Amino acid sequence: MTDETQSADLIDMTVGIVANYVSNNRVEPDQVGALIASTYAALSNVGQPAPEPVEIYERATPAQIRKSMTDDGLVSFIDGRTYKTLKRHLATNGMTPAEYRDRYGLPDSYPITSPAYSARRSELAKSAGLGQKGRAAQASAAPKRGRPKS
Repeated sequence: MTDETQSADLIDMTVGIVANYVSNNRVEPDQVGALIASTYAALSNVGQPAPEPVEIYERATPAQIRKSMTDDGLVSFIDGRTYKTLKRHLATNGMTPAEYRDRYGLPDSYPITSPAYSARRSELAKSAGLGQKGRAAQASAAPKRGRPKS
């Protein structure tokens, strides 16, 4: 079937349906055009795959956002469990932190790691001497103050 014959068949079916509807129902003259257009669109979509449903997620309220951030962990809006860091949890659910923030209406400043966990990791790094290389080199290169030896 060519596009021209298919289009002609759609127009014929549309005319028949709209004519029968208008003859049996009261329709205002200014609504006939919209009726024809919607009937034609419906007939042209017959046999087409249905569009994928769009999932609508509930946005978090400011109170829920505040309650989700505790010192011990962050409460996930996905499953309601508490995590020290959300990065792995989000990856297992196929999301990035930016997608998670966007989906639940969280601000860009929303943390992905709990404050206590971040502080503990920082403390461990400092005790291991990480990030001190530059400071130690500067301290040893600086001249020693005091009286010169004679």
